[in-house]
Amino acid sequence: QREGLDWLAFLYQHRLGGILADDMGLGKTVQTLALFLHVLDRSPDARFLVVAPTSVVENWHREATQFAPGVAVQTVRETEVRRGTSLGEEIGDARIVVTSYALFRIEFDHYRELDWELLVLDEAQFVKNHRGKTYQCVRRLDAEVKLAITGTPLENSLMDLWSLLSITAPGLYPDPTRFSEVYR
Repeated sequence: QREGLDWLAFLYQHRLGGILADDMGLGKTVQTLALFLHVLDRSPDARFLVVAPTSVVENWHREATQFAPGVAVQTVRETEVRRGTSLGEEIGDARIVVTSYALFRIEFDHYRELDWELLVLDEAQFVKNHRGKTYQCVRRLDAEVKLAITGTPLENSLMDLWSLLSITAPGLYPDPTRFSEVYR
């Protein structure tokens, strides 16, 4: 976990995105929360967006409360229509904002209006389809750094990895055809 945190801090320091692809149960969430604390030590106004499958959104909230107890966390569980408040009002002064892929996609225009220091895609294989709307939204969100965390960066094909790299390190492999030719 210490090596993972050091690597994430290195990426952040140099404004690089990346993929943390540890196996399940090795503490990817804790490493990411430690990175948030590291960033907040230097930039107390930084705001982090975590997009995760609906099934783990509450886990993020619980872990953030446990491992970053002094940091305000807000979980967005409903659309603006259902909650009756704007996204900005819902988030308030929270430094860590957690939502699901579905809600992020539905309210993308509201998320893109806010400033994000860091975007974290948990179970990032959810955005492996580079033709999908969620992938397109993630690509277009303006965040200082984008990180993908997943235990399965390759689920079906090598192009799953290209999709994650095109989000976290755009320009590294700009052409999917060329990436496929070189690495297949």
